[in-house]
Amino acid sequence: MKQPNDVFNDLQARMSDLLKNSPARDVERNVRAMLSQGFSKLDLVTREEFDAQTQVLVRTRQRLEELERRVAELEQKLPVTSQSS
Repeated sequence: MKQPNDVFNDLQARMSDLLKNSPARDVERNVRAMLSQGFSKLDLVTREEFDAQTQVLVRTRQRLEELERRVAELEQKLPVTSQSS
């Protein structure tokens, strides 16, 4: 007589075999292939590339703000000249 664990292990093995050979598995595989092919045609970037560019943009924005501040300070130090027409 089989033990309860043996029955469950046997059932699990049979279910696993059924799922491996099921049409749903083929459909899933085909959908994944179609999506991968479609995404490869698009001009997409990875999350890592996006995050890296975001960091570059933040640093560039900070540098621009610093340079704008320095230009404003230098402009204030310039002597004011009156122009006559």
